[in-house]
Amino acid sequence: MRYDLVPAPESTVRAALDGVASFAPHVGGDPAGWHDVRTDYERGFTDLVTATAERYGTGELRVGASIAQLGHAARLWFPVVGAVLVHGVIPDLTRLDRADDGPRVRLSVVSGWHAGTEEQVAGLLYDMVVGDHLDALARGLRVKVAHGLLYGNAASALAEAGRAVVSARPDLAEPATRLVDRLLGHGGLAGRGALVSPELAFRRTTCCLYYRVPDGGKCGDCALGT
Repeated sequence: MRYDLVPAPESTVRAALDGVASFAPHVGGDPAGWHDVRTDYERGFTDLVTATAERYGTGELRVGASIAQLGHAARLWFPVVGAVLVHGVIPDLTRLDRADDGPRVRLSVVSGWHAGTEEQVAGLLYDMVVGDHLDALARGLRVKVAHGLLYGNAASALAEAGRAVVSARPDLAEPATRLVDRLLGHGGLAGRGALVSPELAFRRTTCCLYYRVPDGGKCGDCALGT
């Protein structure tokens, strides 16, 4: 889809990312130790799935896959949601790298756009985060995980990103709610859950399987309840 948004100078995008530093990916620098994240999607995120399952002490690779994908979704949503709401800037996640030794991500090229209408922003964020990244991750997984669960994870991570912004900036509660609500109506996110409070508390319709790890429990937004 064509959005006709105005490109933002690199300095403006960097300033927006600096302004949400606790959410932002690593930016630029030495390329040693990083690789294009899309190679991981093609390989099924295999190394992170295995490492995550081992870290959580479970032999169920589908649990490792769910938790690894949920973490990656958060790393995608947090910087763009924060930059849009706080600074009116959309960072471009096209050139995204992943660390060779773990789940960290970085932007090798810094670019982006000034935010347009709420409809344009939601459409571009969905296409960029879900269409360009999370869809590819889901297609490549070697472990059988229900797509509803994966998109429920994406919806949960989106709501958490909005909630984090509102926690730091309560004055942004209304635009954050509108943005998250609008995104929750798009494509694979539709029907995966809903906001249930002005603070962006979220109730999902699927479970991330965290309760299946040793000493694990049900998350606050779990469809299985408490």
